[in-house]
Amino acid sequence: MDNDIFTVEEENFLCIFDISGRGALIQDIAAAVPYFDDPEMRVIAETILRKLDGMTDAEFSALIFSPIYYNDETEV
Repeated sequence: MDNDIFTVEEENFLCIFDISGRGALIQDIAAAVPYFDDPEMRVIAETILRKLDGMTDAEFSALIFSPIYYNDETEV
């Protein structure tokens, strides 16, 4: 994802959900939150939901989604 809106962890988190539209993504993440046992995952999800709520569909559509891979602490 080529943007400064989401952190690396958030960008990678987003890539496991339906990113076909902002509404679908919000629904998918909100539906998954109750099943997260890890408190950090809940925080990431809730932070993402707030960010998605604060943007328009046009802003969302301009985002490029792709996971970020690291090799020995270096982006590849």
